[in-house]
Order: sequence, then C-alpha cells, then structure tokens
Amino acid sequence: MTIDLDAAREVLLARRDELLALNEISAESREAVALDQQSVGRLSRMDAMQAQAMAKANERQRRVELSRIEAALRRIEEDEYGYCQKCGEEIAPERLRVDPAASFCVDCA
Repeated sequence: MTIDLDAAREVLLARRDELLALNEISAESREAVALDQQSVGRLSRMDAMQAQAMAKANERQRRVELSRIEAALRRIEEDEYGYCQKCGEEIAPERLRVDPAASFCVDCA
C-alpha cells in the first residue's frame, strides 16, 4: 500500500480543526429567533428563521463529516486505514487523496 499515513493524518486533523472552528463561528446563527415582532419585522423574522435553519443544516453536515474524520483517524491508529470497511480490499490511493475519510472502496460505495 502506498498511502502516506502521516500526510493523511495531517489532512484529516486540519479539516477537523477547520470544521470545529466553523461550528464555533456559526453558533450564534443557530440560536433561537426572537418572537418580538416590534424589534424585528415579520419578513425579517422569517429571513432570520430561514438563516437559522440553514445554519443548523450546515452544522449537521459538519457533524457527519467530523464523525467520518474521527473514524478515519481511528483506522489510522488501528492500522486499518486504506482498507474497505465492507469487503476488506484496499481503497485506491487516488480515492483517499480526494477523500481521506473514505471508508469504502469504489465498488462498495
């Protein structure tokens, strides 16, 4: 197998740090929208609710990606990185370069 585990770990850790920072930055966007229509007009409140919903959806996507990254880091530590979690065959190095958190080969994905 010609996968540079140190490089893969670095990419995964950098992406994890980026996602955690994005979660922290967007925390305010996910907070409840005020009901006071005197301070916020109805349309502005609807826009705020839509923005809140999008922020929550983005957070869910980040959590899924963080979970995939943590699983890939565990596979590196357990010397199972680069092998399909379904069939056990090697995952193509090109696939891992594109998505270092990939856990399935092309055929099983």
